[in-house]
Amino acid sequence: MHTLLLLHGAIGSKKQLEPLRTILSSRYDIHTLDFSGHGGRDLPEEAFSIPLFATDVLRYMEEQKLKRVSIFGYSMGGYVGMYLAKHHSEAVDKIATLATKYYWDESVAAKEQQMLDPQKIEIKVPAFAQTLKERHGPQDWKRVLGKTAEMMLDLGQTNTLQLQDYKDIAQPSLIMLGDRDKMVSLDETRDVYNSLPNAQLVILPNTAHPIEQVDAEMLSYFLKLFLE
Repeated sequence: MHTLLLLHGAIGSKKQLEPLRTILSSRYDIHTLDFSGHGGRDLPEEAFSIPLFATDVLRYMEEQKLKRVSIFGYSMGGYVGMYLAKHHSEAVDKIATLATKYYWDESVAAKEQQMLDPQKIEIKVPAFAQTLKERHGPQDWKRVLGKTAEMMLDLGQTNTLQLQDYKDIAQPSLIMLGDRDKMVSLDETRDVYNSLPNAQLVILPNTAHPIEQVDAEMLSYFLKLFLE
């Protein structure tokens, strides 16, 4: 049975991928994990970073005795998956991403950081603040947001993966973007797709950025086509 690892996005948790896991579990050996500091896991002393989260994946694979997996990564999870495909190619069979922001500079990072202000979230979207509190408890969700904002600013200074890095990723890749995604541009997605040696590009109709607004049945359909 094909082994598939599902990776969540920034300030998210593995629970958000349960609908997809449920659909795919009869066909694949599905694994999920929470990145450091997410979903109630202890907050690390070091800064959040793509390499840190990639190490989480490698440690999980070692614990589960998984030598090679295919990866589906949503948003930041897709970036982590691409980092692994680039720097630990022996561990990655195929890689699929959805709504992954590949392009970072200072202005992009500053814009994303503003969306992670805990005080503004509590005032403007208190229901989301409560969701974050429950998602990351017993850890302090405000610290999770703070460390995520710092990571984004670091990405704005030095993008962990440059466009030329994708040319070295030989694994079959499926790059997906929702047609209504307001966070990730078609241009940056297409640039990465064109740089990958062995890639497919899918635009999901009527699909915004939040994973909760993605049609899990439609997403699973394209994943099955790609994996098989």
